[in-house]
Amino acid sequence: MLTYGVIAFASPWLLLALLALPFFWWLMRVTPPAPRHQTFPAIGLLLGLKPAEQTPARTPWWLLALRFLLATLVILALSQPLLNPQPAARNDGAYLIVLDNGWSAARNWQETRATAQQLLTRAERENRSVYLATTADPEATAPGTTANALEPLDVETARQRLGVIEPRPWPARHDALAAQLEDFPRDVAVVPFWLSDGVLSEEADSAKAEHLGETLDRLGELTVYRPERESLPHLLQPPHDDGRRLQIAVQRLVAGYEETLTLLAHDTQGQVLDRVPVDFPADSRETRVELDLPLALRNRIERLSLDGEAGANSVALSDERWRRRPVGLLTPAETERRQPLLSDSYYLSRALSPFTEVTQGTLEQLLETPQAMIALPDRNLSDEEARRLDGWIEEGGLLLRFAGPRLAETESRQLLPVELRRGGRTLGGTLTWDQPIPLDSFPEDTPLEGLEVPEEVTISSQVLARPNLDLSEKTWARLQDGTPLITAEQRGNGWLVLVHTSAGPDWSNLPLSGLYVEILRRLVATSAGVGGQGEGPLSPWRVLDGFGALQDPAPEIRPLPQERENAEIGPRQPPGYYGSEMARQALNLAPALTSAAVMPPLGDYGEQRSYDSGQERPLLPWLLAAALGLALLDLLISLGMRGLLPARPALRRGTAVLSFALVASLALTDAARAQSGQPDRAESRAMQASLETTLAFVQTGNPQVDERSRAGLTGLGRILTRRTTIEPGPPMGVRPGEDELAFFPLLYWPITEQQPTPDRAARRALQDYLDRGGTLLLDLGEGRTSRLDGNNRLQELLRGIEIPRLIPVPSDHVLTRAFYLLQEFPGRYEGETLWVEDTEETRNDGVSTVIVGSHDWASAWAVDETGTPLAAVVPGGERQREMAYRFGVNLVMYALTGNYKADQVHVPYILERLGQ
Repeated sequence: MLTYGVIAFASPWLLLALLALPFFWWLMRVTPPAPRHQTFPAIGLLLGLKPAEQTPARTPWWLLALRFLLATLVILALSQPLLNPQPAARNDGAYLIVLDNGWSAARNWQETRATAQQLLTRAERENRSVYLATTADPEATAPGTTANALEPLDVETARQRLGVIEPRPWPARHDALAAQLEDFPRDVAVVPFWLSDGVLSEEADSAKAEHLGETLDRLGELTVYRPERESLPHLLQPPHDDGRRLQIAVQRLVAGYEETLTLLAHDTQGQVLDRVPVDFPADSRETRVELDLPLALRNRIERLSLDGEAGANSVALSDERWRRRPVGLLTPAETERRQPLLSDSYYLSRALSPFTEVTQGTLEQLLETPQAMIALPDRNLSDEEARRLDGWIEEGGLLLRFAGPRLAETESRQLLPVELRRGGRTLGGTLTWDQPIPLDSFPEDTPLEGLEVPEEVTISSQVLARPNLDLSEKTWARLQDGTPLITAEQRGNGWLVLVHTSAGPDWSNLPLSGLYVEILRRLVATSAGVGGQGEGPLSPWRVLDGFGALQDPAPEIRPLPQERENAEIGPRQPPGYYGSEMARQALNLAPALTSAAVMPPLGDYGEQRSYDSGQERPLLPWLLAAALGLALLDLLISLGMRGLLPARPALRRGTAVLSFALVASLALTDAARAQSGQPDRAESRAMQASLETTLAFVQTGNPQVDERSRAGLTGLGRILTRRTTIEPGPPMGVRPGEDELAFFPLLYWPITEQQPTPDRAARRALQDYLDRGGTLLLDLGEGRTSRLDGNNRLQELLRGIEIPRLIPVPSDHVLTRAFYLLQEFPGRYEGETLWVEDTEETRNDGVSTVIVGSHDWASAWAVDETGTPLAAVVPGGERQREMAYRFGVNLVMYALTGNYKADQVHVPYILERLGQ
């Protein structure tokens, strides 16, 4: 291979054909004269025919230069030039290509495979055989494997074998491959290449990687490829449940640069339930994000993943330990069911229902079904019930007991975390001087630490614990006078918790406060979760491949042992699900990689390169394409000069003028865009918005939110095109104050905490938009706020903009009948209030210009390129999504037609549709 600078020729001997160009010049320099056409009669033609000597015409110099260039391009193409050529190996022998294909190779696998393909192409060009070896395949890591597994391959066979090599979801074994290579025949000459992933699963593996590098270098001059630091993989740890939301830790191997990722939550069908940005400061190697989803969505999560990054390390599988924590509650007696407000079970059920699954039944029924926690209001237990509950607690359950008159008078000490005094005490009332006592702050290092204690929560009656040396350690909550209110004791794998007051409002106003819900949420989160402590080994159900996708397990995979901490991830124990579809446990890879590190530079031996150092590219296709274009051009010129094209002079002049005009226009356009790109952008946006109906959204500065808004309006546009005569164009993102808003009939504005407050120009633009009759839809997006007076963030964003008086949408509002007949307006969430401008006070002909809600409509409307919804809707599913689309259609119709449907002439038709 002959190399010149950054271009090499794989067949340089073909360049000798350039010496024949003078002969081509002599051959191509003449052109036969064009035939002369005569239309005389035959006899006249014969009489006038005289032999005449004709001199050949000279070929124009520019046509000769064109043909010289064409011949040169063909000769250069046949010599197989290469751009950015890799230097040929100085040593003879076969290529020994070692690929790291452990868990950390998945992110850069395309670059790794492309580099291996180039090495195979070089081996084919240099007529060398190939050895292929991997560091994570079972045959390379099995004990007793010998070097006989390494066999010379021809290039075609090596390509086929390379095509089936994939990353594995377990660590690489550099020491196993080094042991194989120790027995490699010394009389076989090889040129080694190590395509490394640049990562060590443990810092202690540094010596093993160094040993492999030294072994390869002894076989020949080693070349090591490794990725750049920005391309190294990340680690996604399983989430931690703090009782309120899921906290997820994302780690990277090196710091020193800012980075933003996206965390995705998937359900069992692969649908994305939520997207959360993950921001790494420049000096941080770990960051934490929170996933705050309604319980209905959270229970559907099957796995978390990092968007755009493949690998088992970037996937966290869920199981019942943190996804589902059902709570068992005793069925109330018949008298309590008739008067629910006097039943302790009623208050427990109402407080637990928003964040967990509550199952009511007898104690026997609850113990026969999987329960993370069982809540017992004031009740005395029989010896048999106490025995069964004690065994259930030992296996990992959490029993939550509440005090009351029965427990205060009993002498039984069964299933109590502390010893109680008989009788309890009463605070307040006509027969006592004591007043109800409020709660003190929650002790540190308890599950209730950090909860805010409202001043209005007080305790009027409770049962008292007898003083004991370990009473303070068992106390999770106390009153301001130091009396324990909640005590707990761990028994086996579970917990026994006692609340020293009643579960209803008889003894305190705690069950009437929000603190009651938060305490129960924390206690449920403390439980192990069903399936968290399975007995015996669990057989594999679905396992992860090297790219982080679930697949059926291979026959040789072993069951997950009962001692989960003894599970070592490898070829016989890959990460994935173990158990069954109904009761499964997740084995994740990231928790086993807490000491993963970057592979340090090897010794002074060999040469180290980056995968991004430049790929070798053949220029043969480009040169042949250029030669073909010149050949077609030469053909057209030759036909024109021979008179075989009509209007030959005019064609030449017209072609020249047209080509000059085209080149000049392109040059002027580029120059104008180079001088000022903004006017061109504004003009094109204005032209598009003027020629077709265009929906717009306010850009918040958050890429995820803005992309969701764009996808939502795109999905709504498809529904409008399909069901109505409106055919909107692609939605546009606008920045008030920079972009003109007058072109858009509807402006969707998602409210976020991070978006900047509009400046004076933006506020003026928004005010002008509302004064001219534009429709502004404000979406708070959380699905939890039905009041506007307490939304400080909304007030900050709208400060300086004249917002009219807002009222809940009336049942006879035009928005309820603009196209569909509606009385609810759900989005991703439902049940919240929709606020509209009070049309009695408006000056816009009775049309509401401001509409406010907190339903997250964009997520419900959002679709991808194929029309598949991007987000789930709760709790109504696809029926709720259909209603969200109908609201969107009504909204756009309302923005375009105003109070058209309010005219009395349409009342008969509306009544007919209503069936009245």
